[in-house]
This record gives sequence, structure tokens and C-alpha cells, in this order.
Amino acid sequence: MMFNIAQWRAWAPGLDTADDWQQWCLNPSVIDQSDATPDVSFLPAMQRRRLSRLARMAFSVGWPLAEGHQHLPLVFVSRHGETPRTFDILRDLAADQPLSPTQFSLSVHNAVIGLWSIMRGETSEMTALAAAGDGLEHGVVEACALLAEGASAVLLIVTEDQPPQAYSDWVDDVPFPYAVGLLLTPGSDWQLSLDTGTGSLPDAEWPHALNLLRTLLSAQTLCQHSWNKRLWNWQRQP
Repeated sequence: MMFNIAQWRAWAPGLDTADDWQQWCLNPSVIDQSDATPDVSFLPAMQRRRLSRLARMAFSVGWPLAEGHQHLPLVFVSRHGETPRTFDILRDLAADQPLSPTQFSLSVHNAVIGLWSIMRGETSEMTALAAAGDGLEHGVVEACALLAEGASAVLLIVTEDQPPQAYSDWVDDVPFPYAVGLLLTPGSDWQLSLDTGTGSLPDAEWPHALNLLRTLLSAQTLCQHSWNKRLWNWQRQP
């Protein structure tokens, strides 16, 4: 699969601009677990109130990339999705509290793309994926299929929120909340290939979307990621 990464945006607490991320990529470290949320003031206040932090992160990186594009397909990727919102629902159930229909409707995995479609008036193809440890690559596969069908660009958003403390023994792949948005277009700047049954790499220190960002902001031409006997090779053409 070959494609171009025409633009990118990313957000994490305290990291918003390209310069912020350039500095983080030079010296990556765990970001303080704050309650910070991205600025989505471009949305009306009534719409903002419906958005969880996960959704706000997705909108903050995706909205600027979508500007000027009509009929822009979206691929949304999150391994854990709206875990904090779901946890609140479970806590209410345990306390015999009445459940909020709005909370439930916004907890499903495709809620973010539904909100995106409504708020942007976008009716193009949209997909929500939860593909374990290599969701980014599966998102690229989906995006490349849309490009092959004639889309002039596809927006790919990968985002994870910090899970509730109760899940800390099971969820260890989200060092801090983050979102990465990629605007993919037809081209040959990047090639993504898959090797199977070839062993695995040592566990990565950072989520792969952030490792790819480090590659984007450096002179590196190769980025690899392994998961479940799948070895993904990202090759930037010279």
C-alpha cells in the first residue's frame, strides 16, 4: 500500500503545536496526568457539552485537517474507546442509579463518527475501528481502500483517553491521553507492508501512533511495529 501523508496534527496535555511535538519527539517522556482538554471553541457551546475528552481530542486534531475538503471519508481508530464514559455507566448500575440514555448512546464505539457526521454535515463513508495493538495500521488499510475507490483524501484519526484507575492492571498501553490525525492522499511518499510469522520486535516504549509521529518529525525513513506475529513496515521514500 502506498500513500502520502499530506498533513498531520496531534494533541496531548500541554502538546498542541508542531513545535511542541518537535520538542517532545526529541526527548519523549510521560506527560503529567492532568484533566486538560483540547480547545474545541470552534464548535457551538451546546455541541461541545456532548463531547467527552476522547471526542474533543478527535475533533481538535481532525477539524483543522478537514477544512477545505468536501466529501472527506473518515477512519476513526481507538483500541479502548469511551472507556471512562462506560465506567461511569457501570458505576451508576452498581449503585442502582438510573441510567442516562444520552450517556449510553455516546458510549458506543461509533459515537464519535456519528457526532462528527452531524456537526460537519458530512455524509461520506466513515468507519470506527478497535483493532487491538495495531489499530493504526488497520486504519491505514481501510483508508487506502477508500483512496483506491477514488477518494481524493481520507482523514485518519487515532486517539486514546486515559482509562479509569480501576483498569490499570489490564490497560497499560496509554501512558497519557493523545490523539493523532493524518490526512492521507494518493501518492507514493509512504509504503506500508506486512510480514507475518517473522517474529516480533521488543515492546515499544510509546504507542505506535506517537512513534510514527517521531518518524514524521525526523529524518528516519523506516518505522516498524509488531503485534500478534504481524510485523508492519512503514517505509518513507527518499
